[in-house]
Amino acid sequence: MNLEDYENQDGMKVWLSEREIEQLLGQFEDTERRIAVSLAVRCGLRSAEVLDVAPEHVVDTDAGTMLRVWSSAKTDKYRETPMPPNLATTIRTVGDVREKPTDDPLVDASTRTLRRWMDKATEELREASGEPGWQFVGMHDLRRTWATSLRSADVDAMVVCDWGGWDDLETFLDHYRGTHSPEAQLREREKVEWL
Repeated sequence: MNLEDYENQDGMKVWLSEREIEQLLGQFEDTERRIAVSLAVRCGLRSAEVLDVAPEHVVDTDAGTMLRVWSSAKTDKYRETPMPPNLATTIRTVGDVREKPTDDPLVDASTRTLRRWMDKATEELREASGEPGWQFVGMHDLRRTWATSLRSADVDAMVVCDWGGWDDLETFLDHYRGTHSPEAQLREREKVEWL
């Protein structure tokens, strides 16, 4: 877990490792909650965008399976972002078995409810692990983690901006990209024999 103080507010920005992402996702046995958190950490969605996702937004394109993000209160722009196959399958399966139209949102909650779900999960993780950093993890940190994980995997920064809906590279670099992911740091550290 990487932590950094905010410049103008209390609390800390957080970037999770892949192991920590899996720990967090493991806290959610309920499909709806797991989908909500997965949309943030695996697709880079903002909280408001998570609440708008419907099964019909999962599409197969020449670039692979993508999630069509139609708009958000923040940007009001359309974009497509890649999604893991298991998340796409889960969303499509939920869409097939539920009795609602495929254009109805998957997550029946508010942004406040999303925060409560995260608070409960991260408090349980903090207590179980003794890692105090969990107290700072919120929904937006999942988007931050997603973006940094992509860059640490050498995904072109402009592609990350496109997938994440950032208008310019400067915004992405100033607010989202943090230190390299723990996996990237370990990979680089292993190049140095005496470390």
